[in-house]
Amino acid sequence: MIFDVMTRAWHSPEQLGFELAEGIRNQSRRPGGLDGTIGSHTRAMECVGCALVHGFKSQALSAVVPPEFVADVVSRQPHRLAGVAGIDPMSPSWSDDLDHARSLGLAAVTVSPSAQGFHPTHSNAMRFFDRCAFERLPVFVSRPGILSPAMILEYDRPTPWDEVARTFPALKIIIAEIGAPWIDETIALLSKHPGIYADTSGLASQSWRLYTTLLHAHEVGVLEKIFFGSGFPFASPAAAVEAIYSLNSYALGTNLSSIPRAALRLIVERNPITTLGMTAPLTIGAHATHAPATDRSAFSAGTHSPQR
Repeated sequence: MIFDVMTRAWHSPEQLGFELAEGIRNQSRRPGGLDGTIGSHTRAMECVGCALVHGFKSQALSAVVPPEFVADVVSRQPHRLAGVAGIDPMSPSWSDDLDHARSLGLAAVTVSPSAQGFHPTHSNAMRFFDRCAFERLPVFVSRPGILSPAMILEYDRPTPWDEVARTFPALKIIIAEIGAPWIDETIALLSKHPGIYADTSGLASQSWRLYTTLLHAHEVGVLEKIFFGSGFPFASPAAAVEAIYSLNSYALGTNLSSIPRAALRLIVERNPITTLGMTAPLTIGAHATHAPATDRSAFSAGTHSPQR
């Protein structure tokens, strides 16, 4: 069964703010351009057993894909979808936003430091991560697929998450795109912190980079901490899975090392619901795996981290 931890949908690109909408519309004019509507998302997920649908919020970009929209998308395929709330730690309403997202049944949160304009160790962000650690909410670190001039790219560097992970060792952190363009930093974090993971979104169209990255992760011994993410609508799950299973073609007839196919399969089939202790509809848990009851009630326990 395929598990896709990184998909997005929207009514209109304008939900991502003017600058991102312009970039998406430019890509949409090309052959096979982007379509992030619910109908397109539904069709693309036909090959997937379970997918996470991410929201987005950025005060800096005047952008919002609200939790109500994410919950609506999930409600159309509750047997295969789970929602991830886009929360902006720089927003004065982040605590209320988080309460609201939880009331809608969303199972994790997603932040975008470069798009939201915060350093991962900003005091507001650390208070937010403290709450997430207390409630055992996994934190996905991602961007909505493209860069805009207003984004602060240095805030996307993976290394500051070392301090976050040291401060909140119980917090589950998933770094999208394996931290590209700082992939080596991400792999170092994967090897250092039990609670840090990564996903393959954004790399499906860069097959050589994906091959060398996963080979490096395999050699370091952290391949089991990488999830499959398509990054839809910027790549389809079907194409992204095919790209992963085709990686060893680079090693054919050469002295290059190959990645065990069983390890590649485990990436594609790694279950985020149970691995990350996410709450999700019981229908997903029943179809995906026979998860223990504690995996399906992850909000109910935890040790509160010290305030920062």
